[in-house]
Amino acid sequence: MLRKLMRKKTANIQLLDERIDAVKKRQIPLHVAIIMDGNGRWAKQRKMPRIAGHHEGMKTVRQITNFANELGVKTLTLYAFSTENWKRPKIEIDFLMNLPGEFLNTYLPELMEKGIKVEMIGNMDALPGHTRKAITKAIEITKDNKGLILNFAMNYGSRLELVHVMKQLAQEVTDGTLQTDDIDENLINSRLMTAHLPEPDLLIRTSGEVRLSNFMLWQLAYAEFIFTDVLWPDFNEESLLQAIEEFQHRDRRFGSLEGDQKG
Repeated sequence: MLRKLMRKKTANIQLLDERIDAVKKRQIPLHVAIIMDGNGRWAKQRKMPRIAGHHEGMKTVRQITNFANELGVKTLTLYAFSTENWKRPKIEIDFLMNLPGEFLNTYLPELMEKGIKVEMIGNMDALPGHTRKAITKAIEITKDNKGLILNFAMNYGSRLELVHVMKQLAQEVTDGTLQTDDIDENLINSRLMTAHLPEPDLLIRTSGEVRLSNFMLWQLAYAEFIFTDVLWPDFNEESLLQAIEEFQHRDRRFGSLEGDQKG
């Protein structure tokens, strides 16, 4: 019985390795964005406090970051805390504000070893001092790394981001330093928090919810969307591999009919 189980496990590993090799030979999404959802439900199913789900989700962040880096993904943006999340209970918010420090302090040596670069989008000024300190430290220490960019969306809201850009452009028009005819998509792109990053190719949302929740509304215009019922703490390497396999079999047209042989 034990030998049979071992043979089955070995066969599964070999199959997974073959799938990984096949995926690497096709187009890898350069920028993957993930709405990490389902931590609370994961904990509730196990009769555990919500914060236990968030802590388990932190382990998933490590696993998925390392695997994305291995596959050749260049940027991984994780929706960690939205501007709307401040409405949650204080005890949960306090725990969530401690997670970046715990994650980065624990795994920073590993991130350095793998050449992973930490970045953040969102309003850092509103975060607690210890949270800002942990994120700023990681950004500074990893700034010269050449591997995957691990980009945390922390205290981020896409509508506020766009409002800020619009106000900025309106003020420049008022000051006479910008003409309205000069405002186009490229200019707006250049003022976003993600200006230095490629637009996401693939958005994944876990937990079965089918909505964007105020996440990268402008940047996701031409991304492929994949919604999975898997809760974030259960999202693993095979889950990401399956999402990328699905992405690779889609026909991305960017609004045109190019590639449509049927006309």
